[in-house]
Amino acid sequence: MTRPIILLISFFLVACATETPIDFYNPREIDNIYNSAIDLLENEKYEMAAAEFLNVEKEYPYSKWSQKAIIMAGYSLYEGRKFNEAINQYTRYIQLYPYGEDIIYANYIIGVSYYLQIAKLGRDQLNAKKALNQFNLILEKYPESDYAADARLKKDLAIDHIAGEEMEVGRFYLKKNYFSAAINRFKTVISDYQTTSHIEEALARYSEAYMSMGIYSEAQTAAAILGYNYPNSRWYEYTYNQLEKGGIKPQENSDSWISKAWESIR
Repeated sequence: MTRPIILLISFFLVACATETPIDFYNPREIDNIYNSAIDLLENEKYEMAAAEFLNVEKEYPYSKWSQKAIIMAGYSLYEGRKFNEAINQYTRYIQLYPYGEDIIYANYIIGVSYYLQIAKLGRDQLNAKKALNQFNLILEKYPESDYAADARLKKDLAIDHIAGEEMEVGRFYLKKNYFSAAINRFKTVISDYQTTSHIEEALARYSEAYMSMGIYSEAQTAAAILGYNYPNSRWYEYTYNQLEKGGIKPQENSDSWISKAWESIR
């Protein structure tokens, strides 16, 4: 278990031992429920552990430990790789306790749960987009939290996957000779995802699409930017050869869209 969760469990256990339950209908002792849930969790019976933690909330709904019960239920589901179910519990916690002491942790684990479900490149990247939203929330609202550094690292990979989806669609349009549609996708990568691993290919494909349309000035400009910034890239070699076959060479036109766009992001 991670350190935050170990601390959370320890805190829960100490408090459960000291709280006197309200005997409305002769419920089980709160520490008995909790210890049962911990045993199930340690034996990797994650869904049963989650259900048992939620019994704390059911049997002691007005106890402050009902908050912790939701967190622990979410963690049990997360450990069992039931990510969507974990997200549901943490979302419920956020809705019920917007100022709860575990609010940062809940938001972070929602992001990680989406992050761990990110599809391979070329597939729909909805989970990457949801993960990115959560990590941005952490970095904007809780930049000094213990979770900010990891959120920043995972955010970069999520962005890379989103850019990869744009590239996949752009390649499809390019192959089908839908050049304007392809260019729009490559433009998105160039303007919004220039720090990702896809930027070199985006510049190359952008040039290729304009070459195919016979608009050589824009193709030359994209090639020139690619060559200046990534001179050893295989994508620059690919683009240079394409231009050479057309009897032209890379040359930047400062009035072109890509030249202005690149200047604005550098």
